[in-house]
Amino acid sequence: MLRFDPFRDLDRMTEQVTRRSGSIMAFDAVRDDDQVIMYFDVPGVSADDLDVSVEKNELTVTAERRWNDQGLHIVASERPQGAFTRRVMLSDALDTDRLEADLRDGVLTITVPVDESSKQRRVKVTAAGKSSAIETTGSESDD
Repeated sequence: MLRFDPFRDLDRMTEQVTRRSGSIMAFDAVRDDDQVIMYFDVPGVSADDLDVSVEKNELTVTAERRWNDQGLHIVASERPQGAFTRRVMLSDALDTDRLEADLRDGVLTITVPVDESSKQRRVKVTAAGKSSAIETTGSESDD
């Protein structure tokens, strides 16, 4: 049985139009104990046309892509061009002062180290006072 949901369909249509207009920059993010790595798709964008900035905990990536089609009759135009911006809120646990950005094969890779004080660490557990065996209290059966 299919159910009609006009809001879901509206969201889908809006997303398709937004993707065509180029205002969405797709990205993935992964994390381990030492760093967060984000991968932004920016095909056709050179390093000179990228701007990466951090203010407080907000990472902003701006890319500009323009085709050299001046004076040409456009037959089809499905590859978005213009300015693309993506904002990502970062955790306080990240060291944004040591953020690095690298562009390779149309993918912008941003690496943000985890702050030393926020890294997972083992805590040694010690017993207060003497160590002693745990005794149980309860009823014992007479056999």
